[in-house]
Amino acid sequence: MLTVEKIGGTSMSQFGDCLNNIIKRNRTELTMYNRIFVVSAYNNVTNWLLEHKKTGEPGVYSKFLHNEEYEIALDELCHKLLSINQSLVAVGLNVTEANSFITYRIEQAKTYLSSMYQVLASGYVEKSSIYLAAREILASLGEAHSAWNSVNILNNHGINATFIDLCGFNDNEMLTIDERIHKAFQGIDYSRTLCVATGYTKGIEGIMRAFDRGYSEVTFSKIAVEVKADEAVIHKEYHLSSADPKLVGVDKSIPVGKTNYIIADQLADVGMEAIHPKAAKPLELAGIKIRIKNTFEPDHPGTVISNDYVSPEPKIEIVSGTDRVIAFEVHDPLMVGEVGYDLKIMQIMEKHHISYILKSTNANSITMVLWDKPHAHKMLQEMKNLVYQLTVKPVALVCAMGTNIAHPGFLYKAAKALSDNNINIECFGQSLKQVNMQFVIARERYADAVIALNDALCIHP
Repeated sequence: MLTVEKIGGTSMSQFGDCLNNIIKRNRTELTMYNRIFVVSAYNNVTNWLLEHKKTGEPGVYSKFLHNEEYEIALDELCHKLLSINQSLVAVGLNVTEANSFITYRIEQAKTYLSSMYQVLASGYVEKSSIYLAAREILASLGEAHSAWNSVNILNNHGINATFIDLCGFNDNEMLTIDERIHKAFQGIDYSRTLCVATGYTKGIEGIMRAFDRGYSEVTFSKIAVEVKADEAVIHKEYHLSSADPKLVGVDKSIPVGKTNYIIADQLADVGMEAIHPKAAKPLELAGIKIRIKNTFEPDHPGTVISNDYVSPEPKIEIVSGTDRVIAFEVHDPLMVGEVGYDLKIMQIMEKHHISYILKSTNANSITMVLWDKPHAHKMLQEMKNLVYQLTVKPVALVCAMGTNIAHPGFLYKAAKALSDNNINIECFGQSLKQVNMQFVIARERYADAVIALNDALCIHP
């Protein structure tokens, strides 16, 4: 059985646990191999290289973008990475070799970035292409660092490991992402070596350009499809559970045993990614199951996501959502009966590359829920001048999801749970597929709503 397994950044930063709980646990010399690991950068490293994923705090990329002292910023980053190396000596890293590798890789990056600045200064090329290439180069450093270190540690533990460097730093081959992955895995005997691949893959289409911060899961997915894996495993620092344990408490957060790709898409749509949706699709089409496991509870079987799973009994499997959204409502007395009124709304949104999470309508109003981001507010400023009346409101979205909820009573129980906790439903959405009930509520009541729905729908005495 060949598996492709991704280890996230938080887990990588506790590599001793990865070594004991994922790589070596319950393994003998005969069962150690037939696994490919795709690793993320250590926790926060990509934030330092690019920008903080949640807060937007600038990293090295911002220095390059604004013609500031990016080389000094890279030197400061190098010191942080050397500090990470030092912390891994206890689990078997040869720190001298590791420091040499990442220091040289960063010096290579400096050379590339310096050349890019010279090209920019010439005025002969379009700036955005150079900036995107710089972003790709910087992103790749984190995964090269963690993957190389992992192989060094494994070899020092007597495990035959192979470094699969998909970053393309030392070649000028014009390969697509798929071509590079195909070439890298040719001729490998998986029964004799444990492969560790970088989560970043260099390709002419630009993996950052196409997938931004979801690139490591895309690499993971493409590798699994390329090698025809029997199972794709994602190791995280938590279970895929009925609700966020930080909100409802660990004792009331129930690990989800099985679900399907439709529910994984619903989660991704509200930012609670079991797997990046663009990474999930190739696996779904190839019929490869995903198993999500908690690094720190290695004996738990985790959650299996498959194409065809439907719960044998009707139940809510997951309560999730976000409090980082806004709702806008377009109201127009002349809307009633007018064909295609919402087309002009969608054209404005398309112009600004904005999609919606929820849409609800009545005779003369259209409400949509969007991520609360600066470009969304910019788009709404433009829309305000083109419609009769526009109302914008910060809100939260809380969802009750399940593979088998197309039965009477679930909506009643959910609405009653919110009502019993004095939480007003501002707007509601559910499609004919009936896998996700979406409730728009006051932003400050988000945590209360998750707790109420989890207690009412997922926790059973």
